[in-house]
Amino acid sequence: MVDAISGLLLCQLIGEIVSRTLNLPVPGPVVGMLLLFTVLRWQGKVPAPLETTAHNVLAHLPLLFVPAGVGVIVHLPLLSREGVPLLAAIVVSTMVTLVVTGLTIRFLRNRKG
Repeated sequence: MVDAISGLLLCQLIGEIVSRTLNLPVPGPVVGMLLLFTVLRWQGKVPAPLETTAHNVLAHLPLLFVPAGVGVIVHLPLLSREGVPLLAAIVVSTMVTLVVTGLTIRFLRNRKG
């Protein structure tokens, strides 16, 4: 399990280094995930220790939302001031995403069939 976590952290570190060195507009952990994905595709399978570690991390994923919840509580006055514009931005962006996704699916279905 320690080896798998070390491998995951190594991918994240390499991704961070690549992202900062090349001044990419993509966060380092995303580059690290792409690196991990590439390595796993090249190997053709997920090693058992990595699979076990991934399942354990996902089982405890809700714990990672605790800091975000604390941040919301800490910034409650800011949210009460800026809540309406924030809510409007969330609703509008969600609607745009749904419409674009629906149109994309329709386009791909018509193109295929």
